[in-house]
Amino acid sequence: MTDRLPHEKGFHVSWDQIHRDSRALAWRLDGLGPDGGAGARGGGWRAVVAITRGGMAPAMIVARELDIRSVDTISVKSYDHQQQAEATMLKSPDAQLMGDGTGILVVDDLVDSGKTLELVRRLYPKAHFATVYAKPQGRAQVDTFVTEVSQDTWIFFPWDMALQYAPPYRGKD
Repeated sequence: MTDRLPHEKGFHVSWDQIHRDSRALAWRLDGLGPDGGAGARGGGWRAVVAITRGGMAPAMIVARELDIRSVDTISVKSYDHQQQAEATMLKSPDAQLMGDGTGILVVDDLVDSGKTLELVRRLYPKAHFATVYAKPQGRAQVDTFVTEVSQDTWIFFPWDMALQYAPPYRGKD
């Protein structure tokens, strides 16, 4: 057992880094859609669905890279500040678009415990689930990801951070 708070083992992600990693995710997804093959428009995906809020930036980048014009959102709340809670759906995507999920690419920034993706996967079992980052506990819920981080790492995303003065490690300046 450690006395460290959950956020003290931090992985800070800049806007540049999330952009590079989201592009890498798009490259991994290219051609994996059901209409598939290299060169297929959008890799064969009918639409991208972002899990709000964290999945919106990566989904936008993936949609741009793969030339997918149909983008929607699903809103699932599974955190209360930095505390995990039971996943609940707040807003669903267009039902006609979604069907059982065939041809739909669901994108999020991170899979942590897997509760969010588990909920969405039950609703759209044939969708393809992609995240930029994955933790071991939730990894089984994601089909494609870029980087795995340890379960005890807290990821600081750029949309959650602000620039501020940081005192030096030693001394006063």
